[in-house]
Amino acid sequence: MATERTPVLIVGAGPVGLALAIELGMRDIPCRIIERNDRVGYAPRAKTTHVRTRELLRRWGMAAELANASPFGIDYPSDVVFVTRMAGHALARIENAFNCDPEPDPRYSEHAQWIPQYRLEEVLRRRVATLPHVDIRFNCEFLTSRQGEAGLDSLARDLITGETLAIESEYLVGADGARSAVREAIGAKMEGRYGLSRNYNVVFRAPGLAEAHSHGRAIMYWQVNADAPSLLGPMDTDDRWFFMPTGVPEGFHLSAQDAAAMIRKATGLELPYEILSTDEWVASEFIADTYRDRRIFLAGDACHLHPPFGGYGMNMGIADAVDLGWKLAAVIKAWGGEALLESYEAERRPIHQRVIEEAVANHAVLGNQLWQRDLEDDGETGERARAQAGAAIQAAKQREFKNLGVVLGYCYVNSPVIDGEPGTPIMSDVGDYRPSAAPGCIAPHLWLPNGASLYDKFGAGFTLLAMRGGMEDCLMAAGEDAARLGVPLTLVALDDPRLLPLYEAALALVRPDQHVAWRGDTWPGASVLVRATGLSAADA
Repeated sequence: MATERTPVLIVGAGPVGLALAIELGMRDIPCRIIERNDRVGYAPRAKTTHVRTRELLRRWGMAAELANASPFGIDYPSDVVFVTRMAGHALARIENAFNCDPEPDPRYSEHAQWIPQYRLEEVLRRRVATLPHVDIRFNCEFLTSRQGEAGLDSLARDLITGETLAIESEYLVGADGARSAVREAIGAKMEGRYGLSRNYNVVFRAPGLAEAHSHGRAIMYWQVNADAPSLLGPMDTDDRWFFMPTGVPEGFHLSAQDAAAMIRKATGLELPYEILSTDEWVASEFIADTYRDRRIFLAGDACHLHPPFGGYGMNMGIADAVDLGWKLAAVIKAWGGEALLESYEAERRPIHQRVIEEAVANHAVLGNQLWQRDLEDDGETGERARAQAGAAIQAAKQREFKNLGVVLGYCYVNSPVIDGEPGTPIMSDVGDYRPSAAPGCIAPHLWLPNGASLYDKFGAGFTLLAMRGGMEDCLMAAGEDAARLGVPLTLVALDDPRLLPLYEAALALVRPDQHVAWRGDTWPGASVLVRATGLSAADA
């Protein structure tokens, strides 16, 4: 049996595994991805790429490519419309859900985007194919791994040939989803609640559906009725849509024939419905009791699961990949220490817990709960009921679709590699994102006078941002400290009067993932870089 070798073995070629491979590959760290499936199909999975995820793609030079892959164009309105049925009454409309409007916003460098997950995966795979240090193998199943002092010996099986493969690596990352074999291999346990609700995903083709209703263009239509409370929306070109009946009873089974009948009943529209796929999914909330066993790490759904309402799952997983990816690269290249790897769970776990709470709260108010009698009455009683329902929807569902405080407002306040400040909250209010340069938070964004993003000035490693004149000595000293430690550091001096009020300090050290590691008015010496990179105090 031949033995293959790679610094990092990644199990799972979904968005999380692909993102991790890109983060490593663009830092010249060789890695191999193995994936037991072939990643093709109609399954809708995620459809919302958040503001933060597109900012992370912008770091890789990929945001424009993702925008070009949008099936409806980035100008398609990201409204969410609540109706009794597609052929029925309007109840409420939430405009610009998830901040998909492409008009520049001072708070972020990239708008969100409504795009099927499989199209995002295609974009990520195309980039992976350009990286000479990344190898991907589909139809290859992870079996087991044994850890030693210097690395790991893993076994995998080629599902086409039946051949067993031996793979040596320094690190192993399980990005293999909810049924993670890597999680099982390290003995991590998922803690939480199973079966919050049972639901179905149906993908179908319906020519003429977009023109058959009067509710205008939107990314989602919530149908609030007694027959089939559900979500429905455009998914892709070629008249493809998704349909999601929510809160179905246990034991309920939806065949293709039943699905078409259910769509007709839910929408009130008699159209030809071609069912492409149906699958049941169960909303649950789980988090792993540990994200790591020595050289093995978990990321994405392998370590946290929650209902999809708010669109957090895939986006949180990609953020996991970026956080872990640059840290693994730093340690492999010897400018990062063990504390940097220890910080992965310390940083990500509190954010996952907060997001799980938010997703569960969103899940508690679906069409099943919003329905009330008389909603479909054509008379005064119906008008009154619909007005009440519309007010209730606006009160209950704004936080699900106007959630920038969750998407951008999280802060790594308990990280061992962050020079934190007392009193910094873990997360902003859901709908009230106020940029903060407190260490641990995402660096506040700014559009520069030439139209460029402040983020475009940041380097691939750390960046020291000077925000007033006369900081040359500090920048020079920081550069010398970084050179001695071998830490990649980009020095950026911008004498822009808007920066000081935004960052509330003359200097800010920004990490490769755009989180602030430290801020102050003078450079205190190499100790700042030592802490931020997890090196030992002796290195200072």
